[in-house]
Amino acid sequence: MPADSAAPLSVVAFEGPLADAPFYISAKESVTRPRQTLKHGDTFIVLDNHGDIGAAAGGTDGLFHRDTRFLAHLELLVNSLPPLLLGSNVRDDNSVLSVDLTNPDIAKNNHIVLEKDTLHIVRTTFLWQATAYQRLGVKNHGDYPVTIDLAVRFGNDFADLFEVRGQQRQQRGAAHCRIVGTDRALLGYEGLDREARQTTLLFHPQPTKLDNNCAFYRLALAPKQSYAIFVSIECSQPEACKQPAFFNAMVLARRTLKAAIRSITQVQTSNDVFNEVLRRSMADLYMLVTETAQGPYPYAGIPWYSTTFGRDGIITALEMLWIDPAIARGVLRRLAAHQAKNADPLNDAEPGKILHEMRGGEMAALGEVPFGLYYGSVDSTPLFVMLAGLYVQRTGDTATLIELWPAIEAALRWIDSSGDQDRDGFIEYQRMTDRGLANQGWKDSHDAVFHADGRLAPGPIALCEVQGYVYAAKRLAAMCARRLGQERRALELEAQAEDLAERFEEAFWCADLDTYALALDGNKAPCRVRTSNAGQLLFTGIVRRDRALKVSRGLLTPQFFSGWGIRTLSSAERRYNPMSYHNGSIWPHDNALIALGLNRYGLKEATAYVLTGMFQAAAYMELRRLPELFCGFQRRRGRGPTLYPVACSPQAWASGAPFLMLQACLGLEFDTDGQEIRLRHPRLPAFLDEIALSNLTVGEASVDLVIRREIDNDVSFRVSRMSGAVRVSLL
Repeated sequence: MPADSAAPLSVVAFEGPLADAPFYISAKESVTRPRQTLKHGDTFIVLDNHGDIGAAAGGTDGLFHRDTRFLAHLELLVNSLPPLLLGSNVRDDNSVLSVDLTNPDIAKNNHIVLEKDTLHIVRTTFLWQATAYQRLGVKNHGDYPVTIDLAVRFGNDFADLFEVRGQQRQQRGAAHCRIVGTDRALLGYEGLDREARQTTLLFHPQPTKLDNNCAFYRLALAPKQSYAIFVSIECSQPEACKQPAFFNAMVLARRTLKAAIRSITQVQTSNDVFNEVLRRSMADLYMLVTETAQGPYPYAGIPWYSTTFGRDGIITALEMLWIDPAIARGVLRRLAAHQAKNADPLNDAEPGKILHEMRGGEMAALGEVPFGLYYGSVDSTPLFVMLAGLYVQRTGDTATLIELWPAIEAALRWIDSSGDQDRDGFIEYQRMTDRGLANQGWKDSHDAVFHADGRLAPGPIALCEVQGYVYAAKRLAAMCARRLGQERRALELEAQAEDLAERFEEAFWCADLDTYALALDGNKAPCRVRTSNAGQLLFTGIVRRDRALKVSRGLLTPQFFSGWGIRTLSSAERRYNPMSYHNGSIWPHDNALIALGLNRYGLKEATAYVLTGMFQAAAYMELRRLPELFCGFQRRRGRGPTLYPVACSPQAWASGAPFLMLQACLGLEFDTDGQEIRLRHPRLPAFLDEIALSNLTVGEASVDLVIRREIDNDVSFRVSRMSGAVRVSLL
């Protein structure tokens, strides 16, 4: 429409949504250098592609340990100038960041005294046991001697992770710095929580000069001579703690990563780019997996969510269940250990509820944020029961089931009592205090649940997909009860599930939209909005088949499917915004769960279509890494997807997404009692001719399979290795 004929623009008052979103993640500057991440245990580091921390605008740089930044600045200078970047890359297993640098032209009295590209500086960084290791290898490639000044500048603020995210604090603790000897700087902080935090920087060999913010080296290098500087940065370690030397620690870090994936199923395909996507996803997942007292747990993502999250851990474990069931066992045991025992309104806790988030920083300890042990998610509890049942189906591990059964029963009691606030048979949420999260489903933005006219829905809110989770949870819990010899309990749970399914169809189905309402609000009015939430219903099995077909068709229309994946919200809806966190963006894990649902209803072409779009998006991503989410703009020829500015990358459930989509395409099922692996109506997408699965296990047996796409899209397989009694069938 021409500007002069357009309707007058009305000025709408800004409603100040951040008042309802106190934990909003701010984005204030464009990133001037790409960032890379490394993680080990409870420690992660965000550096730029030069290997610096805090030297370039727009990043969330730092060395973080248990939700506190232990180093905010680390910068290398050559004669007071930043070196020039030659190249930067992370090893395929995510163990090491290697950066190649060189000197810029260095002038004195308007004459160049050192030409660029004379020095080669290799900067190598990795993490091991709460310590960041960095080596600076300097070599003079010139044919004349060079005297050069190298400076390693450092500093810290001991900021809580929520401060880095944008939270403001009225008061902070006291920071200090002291130099010990000639090679060590201690950065300390006395927090308001009365906990002393310390960063120890150790330089070897000792610098020419060391002060409170800089280690200075004057190097005289003969032609072809090399020199190495080692820096270790320890988080909260006592001064006397002896860390392993650089190369010993690097070997230990690599061995640990290799050991973690030695016994899991490996996937190789005929498509080299897809293999790169899978390798990166696998490496990211096992970097994020952290050994806890209860077993391995996938921390949610870097930088904002490198801690225990209930929902994220459960869904990641579900995605990886066919490849590595040990992750699910670790997730279940950890969440059972931290299951709420008492009511605590400040933390949205009620007996039987499963954890949403755990934090270990100063602000959580002081109650400035409610996330020390926080239970504000409506879906973690039914998802916990679901995962327990799926784990038992996959492994036949009755011993772990017996251990978990009291927690499962406590979770079911919460679903039937506190989870259903008005006793209408649907579970709903409403935060107990203004400190908690306003929305407590997986779409937890303040504006994620609304009516067709854009009005935000008042609570308590009953989300559609959560009712599906409850349905699946009760059916799977019935299977578990029967396995434990509790037939009466099994029949009771099955009857509850079927009753829920009938009432759900009546309350949530919107015939004119051919989909399910996003939610019921506090007045039991349906939010008649077309969202991907309805797609997640499919994998739970609560949906009637005729309606599942209608939902699936809608999800593959251009209003939902961008060409890269299924959006969280139809582009026809009032609040659609392709740059929104939850109202129009594309989430890989959401697409993976939808693909699993499409497979459940036999929609194999649609399943392969979703995997193809996500693979093609990943092919454009740096490192072939699928981020937490990306923007929902329509695909355009010759252009890749548009990134979301503050997405976590890597993110555990995004990394697990390709594996779940692959399982859905193959129709992989496991019968541990019958020692059988089934391929139910498998369909390979057009970009894959062959898939090789190594060490695919059922019980104590394992097989190697090669699966091929034949003429007319039929699929065949052959067993290339078998160990133990196992049968493979094609249905």
